Amino acid sequence: MQEQFMKEALKEAKKAYNKLEIPVGAIIVKDGKIIARAHNIKEEKQDTTKHAEIIAIQKASKKLETWRLNDCEMYVTLEPCAMCAGAIIQARLKKLYIGTMDPKTGACGSVLNLLKDFKFNHNVELETGILKDNCEQILKNFFKELREIKSKK
Repeated sequence: MQEQFMKEALKEAKKAYNKLEIPVGAIIVKDGKIIARAHNIKEEKQDTTKHAEIIAIQKASKKLETWRLNDCEMYVTLEPCAMCAGAIIQARLKKLYIGTMDPKTGACGSVLNLLKDFKFNHNVELETGILKDNCEQILKNFFKELREIKSKK
């Protein structure tokens, strides 16, 4: 089931890729059903906060009519940054599944671990490496293509 849900998050990442956004996708699941999907739209909206995780949390909260997502799980293709990790904690998500880690800005184990190293009022369960190769590859392809586009200018 985990791989199937991460494949759905990868579909969202592909949407971002096609918009020349950093290809990160996120979905939120409750009771085995997807209740929210999102991808990065930071460039499109020129808004620093338009990360896939934040948008997915907003959509899930709207659908459930509550900010408390206690019984929900998030699948995200790339390890969340500090902003998104903080939002995941604040939203009270039950569990976070990560495709690949982010050694530059990751805040769930790479650069720091907001989910484990600090004593917040809510703990989010964490599992990493779901479809890791697929999640890494879309990012590698994106940045390679972006460098090629920039070198032609």
